[in-house]
Amino acid sequence: MINFRYGISGETNVQGEKTTKLDKLSNEIFINVLSSTCTTCILISEENETPIIVAKEKRGKYVVCFDPLDGSSNIDCLVSIGSIFSIYKSSGITMESELKNVIRSSNNLIAAGYALYGSATMIVLSVEQSVNGFTYDPAIGEFMLTEQNIKIPTRGNIYSINEGSEGTWEVAIKEYIKSKKYPAKGKSYGARYVGSMVADIHRTMKYGGIFLYPSTSAYPNGKLRLLYECIPLAYIIKNAGGKASTGKIDLLDVIPEKIHQRTPIFLGSSEDVDDLLTFTKSSF
Repeated sequence: MINFRYGISGETNVQGEKTTKLDKLSNEIFINVLSSTCTTCILISEENETPIIVAKEKRGKYVVCFDPLDGSSNIDCLVSIGSIFSIYKSSGITMESELKNVIRSSNNLIAAGYALYGSATMIVLSVEQSVNGFTYDPAIGEFMLTEQNIKIPTRGNIYSINEGSEGTWEVAIKEYIKSKKYPAKGKSYGARYVGSMVADIHRTMKYGGIFLYPSTSAYPNGKLRLLYECIPLAYIIKNAGGKASTGKIDLLDVIPEKIHQRTPIFLGSSEDVDDLLTFTKSSF
């Protein structure tokens, strides 16, 4: 048996963040497979500073943005990790103009999904306003449709945020979390935070509640990336009946200015996001 310790690495990615060997391997697999399908024209990855233009002889009509391995810092402690992707259709114009079209708006997003690698391997895919889950069956080597037309509860009783960063939050976020921990009436919310965005979002979609990654003093524009983390997950949550916001506007209304742009993000059950917005919008 070959023993690879993929999780250990002292390298950094193009954004100066720690990266693992498995990050690099996952990125290479995504690029190699997507480039060889003859269906893609531009690939935008968390791990690459600039977009990847597919060779002309293999060029297709789709643009794919992806985070090849989300939550990789948790690999060594065996926490669930995942992959995130979104797909846009090319309009058949030049590559330079097409890239500008993709990062200008999410209106031409045609599909998004994530893979979750945990106690089972699942792909959650959203196309044409539906959200479906496919679980890998190792006995036959295929993904089977196991959850059809997934809908997030309108309200949950769980909030998901890194409370270790509370000292860096804006007052509105502190007050919102306080209202869930010490409500004037009813039961308090439970706190659940894995630190792997795909795992946290999947739980939120299944059980309801809210996931929060606000801006902080260290990351005043937010930490999570818009194109290949926030937009695809917001698209999935909204198509499942939930909401996604920056705290100011609908997240899918954000106009990206660069491929590695960051943003605050709040998404989950519609009523929980509405509650959050009563705090953030009153602070402006």
